[in-house]
Amino acid sequence: MERTLVLLKPDAVQRGLVGRILGRFEEKGLKLVGLKMRTFPTELLEQHYDVHKERPFFGNLVKFMSSGPAVALCLEGKDAIAVVRRLVGATNSREADPGTIRGDFGMSFSNNLVHASDGPDTAATELALWFPDAAELSDWEPADLGWTYNVAEELS
Repeated sequence: MERTLVLLKPDAVQRGLVGRILGRFEEKGLKLVGLKMRTFPTELLEQHYDVHKERPFFGNLVKFMSSGPAVALCLEGKDAIAVVRRLVGATNSREADPGTIRGDFGMSFSNNLVHASDGPDTAATELALWFPDAAELSDWEPADLGWTYNVAEELS
């Protein structure tokens, strides 16, 4: 099983889409193992987006992300990183395929509702940053695990 970070950005919160977006991940069969909502501190956001520090949009991105509450999620599942990225859709919401979160709910390149880790190393780094205390994540087994996966083939 793989874990990944998803951020529901302030525009998702302001537009009342948190439940619908989270529902997409749960309906797919991804397991929610961590969730927190608040207006996150600038320092955390600067660390998270450090790879973009030299880009001209860095300041506006941090300002946007600290403009109101956001939701940090830790999702778990087989190939969770790739599955989440497909569900989220292209960065530019206007170009995102219908059926994806950005394709169905978004119109902006910048206000694109969701951040999703792009690989295993990034996911590990981001999860450690957003959920630094292991007690913030719950290890549990869903009652429908055998209906979501073929346990003998996919999880052995």
